Amino acid sequence: MDHGRILSRRTFLGGAAAGPLILVRVPGQAPPSERITFGLIGCGGQGRGDMGHFLGRGDCQVLAVCDVDDNQAAQAKKQVDGRYKNDPNYKGCDVYRDFRRLCERKDIQAVIVATVDHWHHLCSLTAVRNGKDVYCEKPVTHYWKEGSILVAEVAKAKAIWQTGSQQRSEWNFRRAVEIVLNGHIGKIQHVEVGLPTGRAGHKPGQEKVEEPPPHLDYDMYCGPSKKLPFIRARLHWDWRWNLNFGGGQLMDWIGHHNDIAHWGMGEDLGGPIEVEAEGFMYPEDKTVYDAPYHYHVKCKYASGTTSSIGDSKYHPMGTKWIGDKGWVYVNRGHLSASTKEWCDKGFDPGPVKAYNSPGHHANFVDGVKTRKPCICPVEVSHRSITPGHLGYLSDQLKRPIKWDPKAEKVIGDPEADRILNNPPYRAPWKIS
Repeated sequence: MDHGRILSRRTFLGGAAAGPLILVRVPGQAPPSERITFGLIGCGGQGRGDMGHFLGRGDCQVLAVCDVDDNQAAQAKKQVDGRYKNDPNYKGCDVYRDFRRLCERKDIQAVIVATVDHWHHLCSLTAVRNGKDVYCEKPVTHYWKEGSILVAEVAKAKAIWQTGSQQRSEWNFRRAVEIVLNGHIGKIQHVEVGLPTGRAGHKPGQEKVEEPPPHLDYDMYCGPSKKLPFIRARLHWDWRWNLNFGGGQLMDWIGHHNDIAHWGMGEDLGGPIEVEAEGFMYPEDKTVYDAPYHYHVKCKYASGTTSSIGDSKYHPMGTKWIGDKGWVYVNRGHLSASTKEWCDKGFDPGPVKAYNSPGHHANFVDGVKTRKPCICPVEVSHRSITPGHLGYLSDQLKRPIKWDPKAEKVIGDPEADRILNNPPYRAPWKIS
């Protein structure tokens, strides 16, 4: 991190330089005073992809990026530098290894959090407490308790939040939800949520333990999670198959298809009253990966509706609501129903209209400007993944979990309540 460059940039912006400050307007780009300023935490492919949406807008500007891997941070900086190379007012993109330094920046308004899952909570919490609005990738948290804390903190700060459950901003998912909400399928009886099958194990040779490369701050990479021996096969994309860092395919995708399921069920701010896991199958050799590759989570709701969340062994990818008068199924690039007419572009599902987002990233920018809540605020995304957290808990304890969705508390099971509310955090990191 170049402290000198950051200091000189702040001095420049503070008007301390001798002589008049001349700003040149770039065609198609808002003047600096009208741009939303961004910082990126987590510079992998998803993070750079999210950042690219904001870089492409004339009313946004990225000022800094952060990653514990210098190579990934360098790629993100190169992307930012390339975008502003023709802007005579551009002063460079600052680079950090420690997300706290980025969050302390007074000149950054919004933060993108696209880290490994186990870092989502602390990076987002720090950003919110520093007065930032947050665009955070799904799943919003690694542990249930983290989400509970974030919901309260975002509300306290009156921050604008968008979770990267981008399916909510796509036409076919909104149409499917409106078909259900307007009663076309009748009373919802059952919902099928299909997610991907996980990884059954590692390949020969992948279990090799090495010294972390010099471009990676591995202790910071592990952060609040246990510091496991460094194995390259679970760095970056493949971290998700290890429960120390991610939640397997169950948690990787529940924030997509179960998020849509809850939307159609009218359970955005609700949840199940009972969750039971079955069929969880884990790799025989857990040296590298230990997340389940087959999994099935059964839920009951107060309305009488049941749901089934499972991998491809149980359901095709996507969300299917089954009512007493029909059904509707939606997946990326697909929409079908028991009545074909419902899927026609010209069909009007009825008076109940779902939130119509102009685009997931554009919706966040609109929220930052107007302070209107985004299509996927923190509490909605927290509740949409709660069945996954409870599913893991049920599998661990080998019994159903009774749940009060209004109070968000376990019913009649002190052991389950203790585990849920006391996730393991490695010192010196603290959950709140």
